This record gives sequence, structure tokens and C-alpha cells, in this order.
Amino acid sequence: MTTRSFGSGIRRREDPRLITGRAPYTDDIKLPGMVHAAILRSPHAHANIKSIDTSAAASQPGVVAVYTGADTDGVLAGMPCAWLIPGSDLKTPEHPAIAKDRVRYVGDAVAVVVAGTRYEAEDALEHIEVEYETLGVVINPKAAAQPGAAQLHDDVENNIAFTWAVAGGDADAAFAAADVTVSDTITLPRLIANPMEPRSAVASYMAAMGELTLWSTSQNPHIARFLTSVVTGVPEHKIRVIAPEVGGGFGSKIPYYPDEAITAFCAMKLGVPVKWTETRSENYLATTQGRDHVEEVEMAATSDGTITGLRTTVYAGMGAYLSTAAPGVPTILHGLMYSGAYNIPNISGTIYGVFNNGTPVDAYRGAGRPEATTLIERLVDLTAAALDMDPAEFRRKNLIPKFENGHDVATGIIYDSGDYELTLNTCLANADYDGLRAVQAAARAEGRLVGIGMATWVEICGLGPSQVAGAVGFQGGLWESAIVRFHPTGKVNVMVGSSPHGQGEETTFAQIVSEELGVPVEDVEIIHGDTDNTPMGWGTYGSRTTVVSGGAIAFASRKIKEKSKELAAHLLEAAVEDIEYDDGRFFVRGSDDQAKTIQDIALMANVAWNMPEGMEPGLEASAFYDPPNFTYPFGTHLAVVEVNAETGHIDLQNYWAVDDCGVQINPMIVEGQVHGGVVQGVGPALWEGVVYDDNGQPLTGTMQDYALPRADLLPDINVASTTTPSPHHPLGLKGVGEAGTIAATPTVYNAVMDALRPLGVNRVDMPLTPEKVWRAINDAKNGG
Repeated sequence: MTTRSFGSGIRRREDPRLITGRAPYTDDIKLPGMVHAAILRSPHAHANIKSIDTSAAASQPGVVAVYTGADTDGVLAGMPCAWLIPGSDLKTPEHPAIAKDRVRYVGDAVAVVVAGTRYEAEDALEHIEVEYETLGVVINPKAAAQPGAAQLHDDVENNIAFTWAVAGGDADAAFAAADVTVSDTITLPRLIANPMEPRSAVASYMAAMGELTLWSTSQNPHIARFLTSVVTGVPEHKIRVIAPEVGGGFGSKIPYYPDEAITAFCAMKLGVPVKWTETRSENYLATTQGRDHVEEVEMAATSDGTITGLRTTVYAGMGAYLSTAAPGVPTILHGLMYSGAYNIPNISGTIYGVFNNGTPVDAYRGAGRPEATTLIERLVDLTAAALDMDPAEFRRKNLIPKFENGHDVATGIIYDSGDYELTLNTCLANADYDGLRAVQAAARAEGRLVGIGMATWVEICGLGPSQVAGAVGFQGGLWESAIVRFHPTGKVNVMVGSSPHGQGEETTFAQIVSEELGVPVEDVEIIHGDTDNTPMGWGTYGSRTTVVSGGAIAFASRKIKEKSKELAAHLLEAAVEDIEYDDGRFFVRGSDDQAKTIQDIALMANVAWNMPEGMEPGLEASAFYDPPNFTYPFGTHLAVVEVNAETGHIDLQNYWAVDDCGVQINPMIVEGQVHGGVVQGVGPALWEGVVYDDNGQPLTGTMQDYALPRADLLPDINVASTTTPSPHHPLGLKGVGEAGTIAATPTVYNAVMDALRPLGVNRVDMPLTPEKVWRAINDAKNGG
């Protein structure tokens, strides 16, 4: 019976405990003597702190301590920015965990109360008296970069944290020689991550040992340990970070936050365990947000439909401070992808990272790639329209031809492998594109506003290699490690540094071991999320976990296979070169009945009764995998919408996705990732976006105001795939976690613009709310 499991859609092993609510989360942690922290947050977007009086709060029932920013002096270092992009004049003003002299966004921490219960701590917050002097506010990233705008940091002129340029070829010459040029201004709304579980931290400090234990809702326990050491001064080897179950992250649990540092600070000061758990309102104020781009973009082409150039000027909102990985998102993960899936020989982009009076911005699912794909795909549609070409044919003409082992693009990176026309053709066929256009023509004849939109995308993911990470300013490595350990009974523990949080990797990792070593997948246990019993890992994000950590698991498994082969040769009294392996069995070539199973080998290796001379007992191996290149998944998505001309309501009627993430370990999990990603990408196109008033007050502070996608608003999502293995990955993997999010936003936006095209409307800011669309329709009808 075969144990091979690659390509099998076996059920996710983690689901029973997750969907029955029996899995332990950080807020479930209860320790003897534990007290609770609540954080007072600024009600103003920008203000000087004139004074703080905590005396009344300190005398409230149950209150143990009240701390302000002054109390952290000499104890907590500022919050670190961990992506110091070179050649950008990057400025990293101090970001104290608790504001001392000035607050810069609604939600900035001002003080913390520690009390016996969470309710006592939150009640006491109301008794802290803070005198503020309000200052000018600026929210729009482009406006924030203009002379005269309110200044957030005295030493950052015009709020420009960095200016980063990307170039390849001669874009100016291409535009000068172009037959056709088009331009647009695209806004990518600021987005809020909405994981099921808000952030939480429990800190316990043993002063006598100098040891700090931190339970944290982190996507990256080892990075959290690293940065906790940097901020608290506790040596890294004296810190243990545990991420039990983590109820979703979408990027928002990558950064290192003031709140977790404050919790550790309180535990170190008081000598008792301290818990802090974010409320949903705090999640909307203090957890990092995503996107917030203003993109001024243009494309050049010749009259035969060949794209010759692309230029951009992008203002990327950073919020009030630079979060952990923030500078890398609109630069390395965004600007380097300006070629998209096309041959664009001449590219020039300038990206300004701009401070504004909003919550800090960092990675959010897709992180820079949706922002790049949206501008490219919008320009592709506009250029096709200017040339009176069908947008599918225009894409086909400009796609990079099929390649299998590397393709250079103008921004300086090398795509690994791709067959972009295949996903385009498959998607068009699945959707019956010609039929859809015929239906659209009939609808338009009836005066109905039906639109067809598409996007052909490629992304950079599977991050490393580490050498490149260092070259582009990332203050860490991007390798992963794994330990594969056989027990005498043949059962297997796999310890990994990466930390899955709902994506299904406990299942896919077990499938890798099953495939490599021929053990039943249910005999493999995946251990993660605790820095004391797992090897180092650099994080779960950017569609890298299965790709990079999976590579480490595969290599560790192969080491075990090699040792097992030697031991089998010894037990079978044969030469190693005569031993063959198949599906968990080692046998002498030509004598299939003379075999030892991997379980036989595991038992003998552990009891060590009969080992080759010099061979160490045990059957265990560790491996470190630092990928030689990024991976580049790709695909084509297509959507159909109908816009109600009387109300502006958009009905998303059909959606097709064809993605290529290389070799698929578990197609069911791949499909689930695409489904979730598409929904998350449709959100900002149609509904999602943070709204601030002129004073920087968020008007979308609750789930009643911030419109998340709902199941009843979405059609069936038709998912298909092609398979183009990555040539440099040991398993041919590429990654899929962000595919849907990258493709869906431009796909749906283009569909709506296609619907409105007969009216002459070709631009409406996202999200495309009915009110905005209705106004655009009426302006067009009235000649506006």
C-alpha cells in the first residue's frame, strides 16, 4: 500500500480542534498570581502631551500600578524598524512604546494600568487625566508629503520617511517615442486586518533567573524573541516566546508591537505574570493596517499594441511611525514587481514613504504585490482601450513567453519559471470569454451596465534568499530550519521554526515527510510555535512557509533517508550502492523480498543493537534551507459584474481563477487559500477602506462601519490551476497564500470600469461603494 500523499486533498488535521473551539489561544493562558493590563490610548490624531495625572487611577479598586512613558525610560528601547532599505535616505524617528511628549495617531499608547482584573484595569483608565495641546493633522499620503503639511516628526522634512527609486531601461525615451500613452491616479484604500483572534500577550518574568516567558499571538515567535531582547534588554537566550494557537494574522501579527513590550515591561516591574488582550476596538486603532497608496501612473505603447514603458510616482502612507517591516512593503515587494507578467523593457518608479496621522502601516495579505498588480492591470486595460484592442488580446500580445529556468525583467529580478499565456487561455476558456462578451453586448443593447474584468498577475514570494535580504536592508535572515526525529515505534516528530496559524501547514508539512520517507501521514506530528522546543525560523508570511520551511523539511528527510540506506545495507549484509528505496522500503536490488522498512530502521537506530561501525545511534536529522531565489507564482483571474445605474449597486455575478503555484502538495488546501484570498481581494475593490475625518478621527472604528466581505455578497468562485514547477526548489513549490488577494482587486475593479465604460467613466476611487458609483454615473449623465 502506497503512503505517497503529494497531490492528495486529505482533510486538514488541525481543523477538528480549531473549529470546535478546544484549541488553546493566548487569552486562555491563566497563571498563578496573574494580573491584567489595559492601555490608555490617545483620543487625538496629533497633540502634545502637556501633563498626565495618574493619581486618581492608582487609587482605584484593584489597581496594582499605573505607568506612563516616563517610567519606561532606561528600561524599554524604542520600537525597532527592521527593514532599513539602502539608498533611500531612510529616517527612523524614535517610536516609544508609550508616548512621552507627543501623540501622533488616534490609538497611540499614553499610559498603562495594571489591576487584579481586566475590568478593574479598564475602569481605572477613565481616571487618568491627560492634558493635550492639539496639533495639525494630515492623513492623505500625497498631501502629507507637500510643503506646509502638518509635521509629525521634527527631523523629517515634509514627512518623507524615504524616497526609493526603481529603474530599468530608459522610460523617458520610451514615452517620448510612444504612439499611445495613458495615465491614471489610483488610490489603494487603507485596510484593517480582521483576524478572528485579536492580539494578546501574557508575560512572566523570573527575576532570580533573569528569564522572561512571553505568550504571544505572533506569526513569528523567533523574531518576537529576537526583538523582545532588543527592546527589553533581556538576553535572547533567556527569553522564551510561545505562540499557542494563533487565530489568523493576514500580516498584522508579523510586526513587533508596543503593547507586547508594555506587557513584558509590566511583568518585569511587578514580578508577577501580566496579561493584556486587545479589544476589537483596539484592533481597529492600534494593530497595523495595510495599503494606503496614492499612485500616479502612466504607460507607453506603440500602435501595434506593444507596451514600451511604465512610469510611477507613488505616495505610500506609513502611518505615524515606521512599523517593523514597513519600508520593505512599498519598495522591494512592490516596486520590483512593476513588470508584472509582461515584457516591459523600460520602467521608472519613484516611491515616497510618507508619515501621516494614521495607525502605522505594515504588511497586509499580499503586501505590496496587490498595489503593484492593480496599477499594472489598470494601465493595461486603459492602454488596450486607447488602442481599441480587446484587453485579453492586448495581454496575450505582451505576456512574457513561456520559460522554464529564469527570465530577467527590467526591474532587476529573475523570475523562476512561468507559462503566463497558458493561465490566460485556460481562464478565458473556463469562463467562455467570447460568450461572455456576446452576453455583454446584448445587455448593453438593453441599456444594462455589464462589465468583464481580468488581471494577469505574477508575484514575488517564497522569501529568501538571505543574502538578498541583507542586500535590500532586511535586518534578518530568510532561511528556515527543521528537525525530523523518528521514535523507536516509527512515529515521527517534526520541529519547525516557522509557525503556521490556520493555513493548513501542519497537514502539508506532514505530507512532505510522508512523501519523502514513506511513513503514513498520520504518523507524523508537526511541532511549532515555541522557541524553546523548535529550531530557529524567520517567520510565516509572504507565501513562504510551505516553500522555505517545506524545503528544510524535505532536506532533513533526505538526510534520514541516506542514513537509513546505510543502516539497511548493514542489516541486509549488502553494499550501500546495491540498496534501493521505494515508498518507505529499503531492499537489495533484484531481491525485493529482502527489505527493511523505515520503521525497522527507526527501531534499530534507536536501540542501536546492530549498527555499522562508527554510525551514531538514533534516527534524527536537521536541515537549514536558504532558497537560492525567490519564487514567482502567477495566474489569471476574470470577473463579471452588473452595475445598477439607478443605485450604483454592484452585483458581482461570476468569478474565475486560474493560478499556478508550482507543484501542489494538497489541492484542497490550495483551493481554500485561493477562495479566501479572492474574498480578501474583492473587499478593497468594493467595500473595505478606513475613513478618517479631517481631524484624523477614524470613522470606521467598528465592524458596523468597516464593511467586510460577506458570503451573501459573493458568487461561487471557480478555481482551476496549472502546474509549472519552480526549477530551483527541491519540491517544485512556489506558494499560494496571497494569490487571490493580489489578483482579485484589479480584476473586480477592471470589471466595474468596463461596465461603466459606455458612460465615459473610467476612474472611481476604491472602494467602489454604491454612493461613489452612483455619483460617477450621474456626473457622466450630466456631462460632468
